[in-house]
Amino acid sequence: MSNDAILVLFPVAVGIVMLGLGLTLTLEDFRRVVKYPKAMVVCLVSQMLILPAICLGLVVGLNLRPELAVGMMLLAASPGGSTASLYSHLFKGDLALNISLTAVNSVLAMFTLPVIVNLSVAGFLGSDSSLGLQFDKVIQVFAMVLVPIAIGMAVRARFTATAIRLERAVKVLSVVVLIMMISSVIAGLGGEVFDILGEIILAVVAFNLISMAIGYYGPRVLRIGERESIASAFEIGLHNASLAITIGMSPTLLNNTTMAMPSVTYGFVMFFTAAVFGFVVSRRVPAATATPHRTPTSSGV
Repeated sequence: MSNDAILVLFPVAVGIVMLGLGLTLTLEDFRRVVKYPKAMVVCLVSQMLILPAICLGLVVGLNLRPELAVGMMLLAASPGGSTASLYSHLFKGDLALNISLTAVNSVLAMFTLPVIVNLSVAGFLGSDSSLGLQFDKVIQVFAMVLVPIAIGMAVRARFTATAIRLERAVKVLSVVVLIMMISSVIAGLGGEVFDILGEIILAVVAFNLISMAIGYYGPRVLRIGERESIASAFEIGLHNASLAITIGMSPTLLNNTTMAMPSVTYGFVMFFTAAVFGFVVSRRVPAATATPHRTPTSSGV
């Protein structure tokens, strides 16, 4: 299959991944928000306001080229992926909180992401740039994310056993989707990929580590429990790289391969940094309180 054909299929592929996320969600995951009021507020404020501000400081401080700066801001604006739930389960986080955060984040990001991306395009590329997420493109992002999630939730509610079986297949498919996306970005950039990697690797690693640190220590400062803080760290530190890559590369959205490169790099880096972080913080959780509330499934990254 040609690279152009793969690009056209990106929104469909992400839609399938979002469907898999919907298969893991129930209405109770949204209602549960009231059980974690302080943790929810801290995490959502960090995700929606603090992380974009920190990312802006990084890209300005490191003087990244405009396309890469916008790509970093796109990554910062993307919601957490359901991979956060898997890591939270492995490293004694509060799984129920993770699932609820992912559900709420995915909805709220559909409103905040276009605003952050468009402001970044105007600030780094100029207000007369043809790039950006205009109204018709925002509708595409809504359809690509929220519609499949709603369908997945409906299937979960009506055919629970079938949904649970489908989760495993979508988990495998999500990995294939991410590999396809990464391969397409690398193919599109050719020999330039190593120059770009050298330019952004410090920003990507720093942003990832800072994100997890804020996600963990912010709640701890406010005396929120250890397991809730671990869940918050993974939710904030593990962004939905597949979604960010698709928005950056899709011919009907930003259509800019360079803008997708920060998310490609982040998609690699976050798995390793999150594992090291998890090993360190999970030692602080007493064994008696480390049992998760739900069995995790990973249907997207």
